[in-house]
Amino acid sequence: MSDKTTRENIVEAADELFYRLGFEHTSFSGDDGVFLLVGSLQPGLGGAIVAHATSLPELEARVNADPFVMENVVTTRILQVAPAKADQRLRFLLG
Repeated sequence: MSDKTTRENIVEAADELFYRLGFEHTSFSGDDGVFLLVGSLQPGLGGAIVAHATSLPELEARVNADPFVMENVVTTRILQVAPAKADQRLRFLLG
């Protein structure tokens, strides 16, 4: 039997769906997407998402739809980057 509560299981499943849907609509699948990279900040400092091809209001709405945000498990902060130079593999980020 799992030590997780029903709420924890529901939030975990919803969060997995949130991120999977984010990736299904990204450049990885050839669609006009949002999430390019999702991962943990080390050591245990939270998480990070690199997003692309979206407006700040659209990104805020997407982030606010995250079950962990909705359930006040985490707080968020969006930092915008104005890229000036990029490696050849990341030139698409320059606009």
